Amino acid sequence: MSVAQRINEIKNELPASTRLLAVSKFHPAEAIMEAYEAGQRLFAESHVQELMRKQEQLPSDIEWHFIGHLQSNKVKYIVPFISLIHSVDTEKLLEVINAQAQKCDRVIPCLLEIHVAQEETKYGFDFSSAKELLESGRLGVLKNVSVVGIMGMSSVTDDVSQIKREFASLSAFYHSMKESVMPQFRELSMGMSGDYHIAIEEGSTMVRLGTTIFGERQY
Repeated sequence: MSVAQRINEIKNELPASTRLLAVSKFHPAEAIMEAYEAGQRLFAESHVQELMRKQEQLPSDIEWHFIGHLQSNKVKYIVPFISLIHSVDTEKLLEVINAQAQKCDRVIPCLLEIHVAQEETKYGFDFSSAKELLESGRLGVLKNVSVVGIMGMSSVTDDVSQIKREFASLSAFYHSMKESVMPQFRELSMGMSGDYHIAIEEGSTMVRLGTTIFGERQY
């Protein structure tokens, strides 16, 4: 099955409330163009250098998202063009994004990355620290970032009930914050190739799919 066929198949099964983010990391520009020609415009990368290279050589109307661990010293390279940063895992990183965005006269939409998975290696806020930040009012002074939702990853497990619990907890937190202090919340980014059907059931507004669209990565 071609990239275009896979994209059309996935889009046909997504509810209207869920958008498809094509994770193009480690895939060549030709594969991205195949997806682009099938109508896909949202693409995600997780390495700054690879993202910059692709952004320069691919069509200008692509909406680039960053989903990897973002180092503070690399923020300045992506701020001029990035559409959404999914992986804000510290308040300090938000402050750096804000400072760099100010230089470009941009307001950068960001998601707080919430750590719900069992693995120790994953980055992110826990629920209590994210809640404290969102309720504190400290975001009000960061005029060049806009926190528009949260992102999370489930544990790597075959236990469907555990994945469902983790996504349900993210969804409950998202809706709680949206109703209480963050009316601007609009994105609940959760679900990857192995678990996106469960994420959709739990209210994901954006699924991040790589292998399902492009096949296995070419490292």
